[in-house]
Amino acid sequence: MCTAARMTALACAVLVPLAASAAEGDRAAIESVIKAAYVEGVHVKGDPALMRKGFHPDFKMFVLREGALTTLTLDEWAGRIEKGARERTGPAPQIRAEFPIVDVTSNTAVARVEIHRDGKHIFTDYLSLYRFADGWKIVGKIFQTRS
Repeated sequence: MCTAARMTALACAVLVPLAASAAEGDRAAIESVIKAAYVEGVHVKGDPALMRKGFHPDFKMFVLREGALTTLTLDEWAGRIEKGARERTGPAPQIRAEFPIVDVTSNTAVARVEIHRDGKHIFTDYLSLYRFADGWKIVGKIFQTRS
């Protein structure tokens, strides 16, 4: 017969690695969405179609300037990104993204993303995500300009 303590230890030995593996899978999926939709879609290519694949249609970006908080919808932001890409001359910038924090709780996540353009640290972003039936989607963003 097993004691309750042994059963608990056995359950922990089995379940903890499974939970860690699921969290690692979620982290990889979240980073993949952010890299494709945000890093590539916004910073590298300026491609609204890429953005729309990883951002939820009801996405909001919160912008704090001179003490006033405003919001930008996905459509408004994608329009600005597309205009900037059309007006860009010269080669695409060299972008590097770091993910020091990806925190997942069930179907919710927050990611801190450090964006470097041409070797200069330009943004610290905090992206909020939900897991939907078709995968993780970015639903909100706040940021700090680093320049």
